[in-house]
Amino acid sequence: MTITFEQRRELALEILRRNVRMTRKSGSFCGQLAVDPTPMTEAQEDWFRALLERAELEIPHD
Repeated sequence: MTITFEQRRELALEILRRNVRMTRKSGSFCGQLAVDPTPMTEAQEDWFRALLERAELEIPHD
Protein backbone atom coordinates (compact mmCIF):
# COMPACT_ATOMS: atom_id res chain seq x y z
CA MET A 1 0.00 0.00 0.00
CA THR A 2 1.55 3.26 -1.07
CA ILE A 3 -0.18 6.00 0.80
CA THR A 4 1.02 9.39 1.98
CA PHE A 5 0.72 10.44 5.59
CA GLU A 6 -1.82 13.08 4.56
CA GLN A 7 -4.00 10.46 2.82
CA ARG A 8 -3.68 8.10 5.77
CA ARG A 9 -4.63 10.89 8.15
CA GLU A 10 -7.74 11.82 6.17
CA LEU A 11 -8.85 8.19 5.85
CA ALA A 12 -8.33 7.48 9.56
CA LEU A 13 -10.30 10.59 10.49
CA GLU A 14 -13.06 9.63 8.06
CA ILE A 15 -13.33 6.20 9.68
CA LEU A 16 -13.84 7.94 13.01
CA ARG A 17 -16.34 10.42 11.51
CA ARG A 18 -18.45 7.62 10.05
CA ASN A 19 -19.01 6.20 13.51
CA VAL A 20 -18.05 2.71 12.34
CA ARG A 21 -18.49 0.16 15.09
CA MET A 22 -15.04 -0.63 16.48
CA THR A 23 -13.21 -1.52 19.62
CA ARG A 24 -11.44 0.99 21.82
CA LYS A 25 -8.18 -0.40 20.51
CA SER A 26 -9.25 0.18 16.89
CA GLY A 27 -10.34 3.73 17.69
CA SER A 28 -7.02 4.41 19.37
CA PHE A 29 -5.23 2.96 16.34
CA CYS A 30 -7.11 5.32 13.99
CA GLY A 31 -6.19 8.23 16.25
CA GLN A 32 -2.55 7.19 16.14
CA LEU A 33 -2.62 6.96 12.35
CA ALA A 34 -4.05 10.47 12.16
CA VAL A 35 -1.23 12.10 14.14
CA ASP A 36 1.88 9.90 13.86
CA PRO A 37 3.76 10.00 10.53
CA THR A 38 5.82 6.92 11.40
CA PRO A 39 5.48 4.34 8.60
CA MET A 40 3.08 1.49 9.32
CA THR A 41 4.27 -2.07 9.79
CA GLU A 42 2.84 -4.78 7.55
CA ALA A 43 0.49 -5.88 10.34
CA GLN A 44 -0.71 -2.30 10.82
CA GLU A 45 -1.32 -1.96 7.07
CA ASP A 46 -3.44 -5.11 7.15
CA TRP A 47 -5.44 -3.80 10.11
CA PHE A 48 -5.91 -0.42 8.44
CA ARG A 49 -7.14 -2.13 5.25
CA ALA A 50 -9.67 -4.08 7.31
CA LEU A 51 -10.91 -0.90 9.00
CA LEU A 52 -11.17 0.86 5.64
CA GLU A 53 -13.19 -2.03 4.25
CA ARG A 54 -15.53 -2.00 7.24
CA ALA A 55 -16.05 1.75 6.76
CA GLU A 56 -16.61 1.23 3.02
CA LEU A 57 -13.63 3.42 2.15
CA GLU A 58 -10.86 2.94 -0.39
CA ILE A 59 -7.36 4.26 -0.70
CA PRO A 60 -7.37 6.93 -3.42
CA HIS A 61 -5.58 5.99 -6.62
CA ASP A 62 -3.20 8.51 -8.14
